[in-house]
Amino acid sequence: MTAVSGAELARFGYDKPEDVTSRIPSLNVSCCGSGSGAQVSLRGVGSSYLSAAFDSAVALDFDGVVVSSMRVLQSGFFDMQQIEVLKGPQSLYFGKSASAGVLSFKSADPTNHWEYGGKASYEFEQRGETLESYVSGPLTDNLGLRLAAQYNNIDEVLHNSAPGVAHPDRGETNANVRATLQWKPSDSFSANLKLNFVHHDADGSIRNSVVACGKNGVADPISLAGGAFLIPAGYNCDTSGNHYVLPDIAPPLAIKAPLGKDFNNGVPYANSDIYFGRLKFDWKLGEHLTLASVTGYLDQQSVDFDAFSYGGVLNGASFGTGAGLAYNNLRQFSQEVRLASSFSGPLNFMVGAFYEQRHIEFNTSQNAINIAALAGPDPVTGYTSDWYKEHLTHTDAISAFGSVNYDITSQLKLSGGVRWTHEKKDQEISVPYDSIILTSLYGFAPSGFAAAPIYYKDSNVSPEVSLSYQPTKDLNFYAAYKEGYKSGGIDNSALPSNALIGLSSPDAAVRAATAAALVYKAETAKGGEIGVKSQWFGRTLTLNASIYDYVFQNLQLQIFDGVAVQFHTTNAGELTSRGADLDFRWLTPIDGLSFFGALAYTDATYTKSFVPDPVSGADLKGRASSGAPKWSGNVAANYHAPVGNSYRFDLTGNLQFKTSYYTRDGSPSDYVQGSSATFDLASSIGPDSGRWALALVGTNLTDKRTVTSSGPRPFLPASGDDVILNLSEGRKVFVQASFKF
Repeated sequence: MTAVSGAELARFGYDKPEDVTSRIPSLNVSCCGSGSGAQVSLRGVGSSYLSAAFDSAVALDFDGVVVSSMRVLQSGFFDMQQIEVLKGPQSLYFGKSASAGVLSFKSADPTNHWEYGGKASYEFEQRGETLESYVSGPLTDNLGLRLAAQYNNIDEVLHNSAPGVAHPDRGETNANVRATLQWKPSDSFSANLKLNFVHHDADGSIRNSVVACGKNGVADPISLAGGAFLIPAGYNCDTSGNHYVLPDIAPPLAIKAPLGKDFNNGVPYANSDIYFGRLKFDWKLGEHLTLASVTGYLDQQSVDFDAFSYGGVLNGASFGTGAGLAYNNLRQFSQEVRLASSFSGPLNFMVGAFYEQRHIEFNTSQNAINIAALAGPDPVTGYTSDWYKEHLTHTDAISAFGSVNYDITSQLKLSGGVRWTHEKKDQEISVPYDSIILTSLYGFAPSGFAAAPIYYKDSNVSPEVSLSYQPTKDLNFYAAYKEGYKSGGIDNSALPSNALIGLSSPDAAVRAATAAALVYKAETAKGGEIGVKSQWFGRTLTLNASIYDYVFQNLQLQIFDGVAVQFHTTNAGELTSRGADLDFRWLTPIDGLSFFGALAYTDATYTKSFVPDPVSGADLKGRASSGAPKWSGNVAANYHAPVGNSYRFDLTGNLQFKTSYYTRDGSPSDYVQGSSATFDLASSIGPDSGRWALALVGTNLTDKRTVTSSGPRPFLPASGDDVILNLSEGRKVFVQASFKF
């Protein structure tokens, strides 16, 4: 487990999941607007950001509640106790199971005495302001309260040079409020309640995306109707800096939306509201047993609208096509209970059960053909989108686990357990509106089409066993065998073409075959690791190291075809992830000076035949997975010293590096991000009492934007090869004032 403390997050102003990657080399986070809204991978294994149907291979844990939706990462975080990363499969202690790891966020709890604190900062590059405040303390002898709030406004996430757009500087605003109650009426019982509300508002769902020319060296035009209508791209394929050309939606495509959905006069936008609640209690049942319960509820409501042509300038005016209006709503309820023993003997146990109910509504009004740009609005309805499609997916999951810990000797300990998971899903697909041109000429599903429900269910048993040997209090060796699991499911990105009509066929065999084409298999992982945790020289040096080898079967992937404007959902046959991790912290003999860092070697390779694109037939066997640099790491130094009799100066620098890596899992010629290095520097001064501090902070001071993920640009001509590059953030420099009483 690797942890980043709340103090470290605050020192550099880290408030987004992608910021944490500078501290955890094998972690890769890419926040994108479409599909699931983000992509998280560990040791080269993750889930595509394109699909809104996939659970995350790296499970997200918010204050003990496991959340499968990656879109919640777009809102960032604040007032944290710490962030933890658990690498490799996690079958026992995190909800249903996780195939690649866990990214855990732990917010701060009430304090034993009253505190009031806050901070204000201004960032110069993106012109962003952040205000944050909290109050915390005991209401009574056994009831504590913590209230925290954050407001963040960024004027220029990116500068958009497309002509005539409503927002030349695309910005975003976040508002985040959290209340925590801690109740401990007796030594045997405690309860903790957290309520969180987040509002996110942005000038479009696309952020930090540029287009690179392919081997033909030219900006490919936007191709409609099989190349019969070509629109100049408007960009010059300059990916060296902040060169974004993201047009507003073309006027002919933004006149009237089906079912009254909001096309916003063609101006892109992205909004989301998140309501989160968690109730946890711990109850001691006598001297040696403790019952724990975690109840979680999440309500996420998101809508985004943008031009997914990623270009388009006609007669000197912005002319974006591929307009996509997506409603992505999630309601999730979960309940977990655990019973743990604490006997004085060598044997102890833990048993538990988990239940999750989830409803995902993914509705899209899209222009994949852009009929209204070519032939005008629908002559019957006046609608300017090609279709409006609704997917409603229900999930019920139940899981149970048991584990034992046995002290063979005082130094040698054995632990192991197993988790059983059963998950079932059903999906309803309906097409309230489909263009009369598509239905009459191409046989698309007619308006009013409603498919028979599609059903999926699966069960899994995942064991885990570990052995640890601690010859001294400062030295611990361990070895573990682990298995992990991620449920399969039903794709929700299928177009409303004639391929769906079979779902309403009177022939059961036809219905089954059509449904089977939309189902993807469960993802599993098996393997192990060995390692050592140690402290040396009077515990001034901490050194941890591990080596691992895991095999992932049926890795869930989604690939986009830029010419056909189609998504292909599939399972990769086999991916093997093996490597080594090292981290250290050294408190030097020099007063106030310390060093810390990490190094990761990752070899994540497709080890069986995998052909993601049946048209090209390219096989990825032997190729590395995306987001998996062979070498990555960071080294940091912190120095603090007294200034005068009552002040303190603090200076921290962090250097992060990565070698080259693929940015997509589509073909052997996918875009490769070259080796890179970034540097962060934070300085502050304030009184020893900590009552206030002034800070100057810079992140990515080299202004090195790296590609986190990529894919073919939509609406490519047959010979086109332009590629969308999703970039990391550039340099940020901000001043900050904080206080605490």
